[in-house]
Amino acid sequence: MKDGAVTDEFDHAAGAYDRLVAANPGYHAHLRISARRLGLPGDGSGLRLLDLGCGTGASTAALLHAFPRARITGVDASDGMLEAARAKPWPASVSFHRARAEELTPEWAAEHLDGPVDAVFGAYLIRNCPDPDALLSAVRALLRPGGRIVLHEYSVADSVSARMVWSAVCWGVVIPAGRVLTGRADLFRYLWRSVLEFDGRAALLERMRRAGFASVAGAPLPGWQYGVTHTFVGRRPLDTRGGPADVR
Repeated sequence: MKDGAVTDEFDHAAGAYDRLVAANPGYHAHLRISARRLGLPGDGSGLRLLDLGCGTGASTAALLHAFPRARITGVDASDGMLEAARAKPWPASVSFHRARAEELTPEWAAEHLDGPVDAVFGAYLIRNCPDPDALLSAVRALLRPGGRIVLHEYSVADSVSARMVWSAVCWGVVIPAGRVLTGRADLFRYLWRSVLEFDGRAALLERMRRAGFASVAGAPLPGWQYGVTHTFVGRRPLDTRGGPADVR
């Protein structure tokens, strides 16, 4: 699925996606919490933010809510999702581009964003990438030294209770609702399975460290998703004397 079929399924589900996530208590509030955990100064004035895997723009809206004066660029590989995102009202400081997140380069950032970014936000992104390590390497290269990353992601491998809650919600609500609203359930069965197979919290934090991020930490989201959905944060180290140094 991750080598192309996921994008096709997101294209198919795009028209119903906002209705699906609206039925998830706390979905938008949790995105705003993770956006604030970027810890950027003030209202984002003068900052360039990259929303990778922006989908229909829910995560973009969370960034805009937290940092209303930042320049925000949403990127997604799904034409259907981007069409839904672009159809919404946005200020001139928000733009969208079609691309695969793990294929972005500093040259792309220079052309489209006028240089490296101050922060990257990736909501429900890394789990869907065929090569999570390649994604993290690409993100690190896109960030300015000292720039920040937040991953907002499901992670249940470290908790039996979280896995049980996740499976119950998927088979009791998500998969049936997805089938009704989109006419098929492939994407939602994939969602259930991909979360169960993805990194636990400790493994993802270690993956971020191996990719060269400093000040790496994770925190859960509240509500029914406590222990299921987390914010993972890190920074690109400051480059001093030709090598990385921690930024705290």
